[in-house]
Amino acid sequence: MPILIATAVVTAIGLLCAVMLAVASKAFEVKTNPKTEQIRACLPGANCGACGYAGCDGYANALAEEIETNTSLCTPGAAKVAADVAEVLGVAAVEVTKKVALVHCNGSCENTGKKAEYKGPQSCSAAKLIFGGDGQCVYGCLGLGDCVSVCEYDAIHIVDGVARVDIDACTACGRCAKKCPNALISIIPATKPVAVKCSNKDKGAVARKNCKVACIGCMKCEKVCPNGAIKVENNLSRIDYEKCIACGACAEACPTNAIKF
Repeated sequence: MPILIATAVVTAIGLLCAVMLAVASKAFEVKTNPKTEQIRACLPGANCGACGYAGCDGYANALAEEIETNTSLCTPGAAKVAADVAEVLGVAAVEVTKKVALVHCNGSCENTGKKAEYKGPQSCSAAKLIFGGDGQCVYGCLGLGDCVSVCEYDAIHIVDGVARVDIDACTACGRCAKKCPNALISIIPATKPVAVKCSNKDKGAVARKNCKVACIGCMKCEKVCPNGAIKVENNLSRIDYEKCIACGACAEACPTNAIKF
């Protein structure tokens, strides 16, 4: 008899809890926009944050709720995803410009050297804490592959001491750019294949001493640019890709080959 009573009590408690949970699930149910799930199914699931939102769910919700109207912000998905999302929303597809990651450094073993031998943890972030790294140029690539470790597309590798991007594999998700402790990586339009492959802000003589292909801030590139797309700021050339027409004049004028076309 005691066993039967205990069993009945436990069963009753279980049934009561089940009823309470069912009622609570209905009472506190969060209504979701059906378009959110449809849009989310179109997105690649990289959750890289390149769109400016906290992952694919955030972007999908913003589009569904019309907080965001730009359907082309998913750089890993590129044109296909933009077209699929536009179809779900019933809007015209936006033309998508392919973008790629760019490493603003060309300080290979041939072009620069080491000031010390680093034997700590094999991480760029860790090496940077020791006098800015072991390279002569404290602005350059540390070469220990933090960017490589976060790339899901096998699009970036360390070659001759410097990170190099495979533009065919790169989806411009931006994870490598966020991970680099020296902020050497940026996302640029693939249609504008001209780049300043240097991040050294030292004055010309010092920069050139530390790296043979450093930007020396001579402003020759600025003078020959027909569109005013390149300026020297803090001893370093910078390209405004909104103005750049990819003519290559700056690369031809650069005396140190710091600008590549």
